[in-house]
Amino acid sequence: MGVEPLDQPELREACGVFGVYAPDRPVAQLTFYGLYALQHRGQESAGMAVSDGESITVVKDMGLVTNVFDDRTLAPLQGHLAIGHVRYSTTGASNWGNAQPIYKPARGAGLALGHNGNLVNTADLAAEAGVLAGTIGSDSELVGQLLHAEIVATGGDLVDALRTVLPRLRGAFSLVLMDEDHLVGVRDPQGFRPLCLGRLDGGWVLASETTALDIVNARFVRELEPGEVIVIDGTGVRSLRPFPSDRVRSKLCLFEFVYFARPDSQLYGRTIHSARQRMGELLAEQAPLPIDSAPGEPRPAMVMPVPESGIPAAEGYARASGIPFGHGLVKNRYIGRTFIAPSQDQRTIGVRLKLNPIRENIAGKRLVVVDDSIVRGTTQQALVAMLREAGAAEVHLRISSPPYRWPCFFGMDTGAQSELLAADLTVSEVRDYIGCDTLAYLDLDRLISSTGAGASGFCTACLTGEYPVETPLRRGLAPTGPTGPGPAGPLPEVDLLHPCG
Repeated sequence: MGVEPLDQPELREACGVFGVYAPDRPVAQLTFYGLYALQHRGQESAGMAVSDGESITVVKDMGLVTNVFDDRTLAPLQGHLAIGHVRYSTTGASNWGNAQPIYKPARGAGLALGHNGNLVNTADLAAEAGVLAGTIGSDSELVGQLLHAEIVATGGDLVDALRTVLPRLRGAFSLVLMDEDHLVGVRDPQGFRPLCLGRLDGGWVLASETTALDIVNARFVRELEPGEVIVIDGTGVRSLRPFPSDRVRSKLCLFEFVYFARPDSQLYGRTIHSARQRMGELLAEQAPLPIDSAPGEPRPAMVMPVPESGIPAAEGYARASGIPFGHGLVKNRYIGRTFIAPSQDQRTIGVRLKLNPIRENIAGKRLVVVDDSIVRGTTQQALVAMLREAGAAEVHLRISSPPYRWPCFFGMDTGAQSELLAADLTVSEVRDYIGCDTLAYLDLDRLISSTGAGASGFCTACLTGEYPVETPLRRGLAPTGPTGPGPAGPLPEVDLLHPCG
């Protein structure tokens, strides 16, 4: 019998990336701070590469940023530019070999790269390059191999190789790369994953989120545009556009707003916290708490979040509804990746390791419980049972995103469609499975409206089945590519090498 990770039912994003070009500044220390700010995007491994103009030194290991780096490991990392990476695997193996940055020897000191996202044509690229199955551990490593081969074959530099290799890639890839003299940021033509540029006193910074700029006192300049390559060196900053214009269209992952990005980050010019509060406000308008049907005096009601990501939406719901906001759960912030046996009783204990009820806030109340999403439903099912045991009179679950019905192939770890609770169930059937009194999801139109950036473009494939680019799992199915959703039934399983993350 296998074991199931306690956090398996949650959404997980693949990676966070950071890069800094700052002569006469402690670039390794700045990268450490930047990765620390991006720790929420990956807790499996951490690493950085530093160049002193003659050689590139890479340090990486399994664990959190503070486990991998300290004063002793940072002190020898002297240079004028660096890149860093925090990782959470999607379907790739969780081991040191897949930790990043990836390093490849090439012209000069070689090259290093960090990748956030997931390619969808990894198998085709590997076959074209003559790579044997099992010899490449991730799509990120394959990108490094392709760049290395191009540099060796042509005698060009990293930027020259990128012009040739990047148009061959399909899927999600926000990259930070470096050789001995250049820091490079890349955003794929759809802009699935975020990447921004910041100005540092005496240098420049690239980061997955603006919060990583804040921690190093860098001024936000702008987000990289979909399909843009930023090259930073001693001459300054220049922008390249290596992708055909017909491939470029903005499709930022909508779940960056719902869940992944830190609430103090900004995307599309809006603070994530304010967008999530607006989601709660619109959810209160769409799905108010039903009138108390019990005889006698109305029972007290409370809006409570599932911490941490449900807090802003719960605040918005309470403000719009006039129902008092309160905390009914305390989260253990120190729990790691805990494995539990797959029985329902032990799953419930596993949830209690992360969340514990505040009974005096719960007993006798009609609870509006606000969460960001339901993927497999295991956590919510155990949570509802816990709240009822703590004395809740009613439990009304409100979700600040639509039903999650389709797997993601662009860097979000959700598993197969058969593992997604809402894929084959109606909302009422999901409600019955979870055991709450009522259940409501925020409509897609309202969710997009809450971002304040609807015209900017989003990927909603996990909610609609409309994939912006063709994925390997959709080949041979009708319709394919970005024209519309695929079949209503489960998608076939295909081995994709090991995606990044």
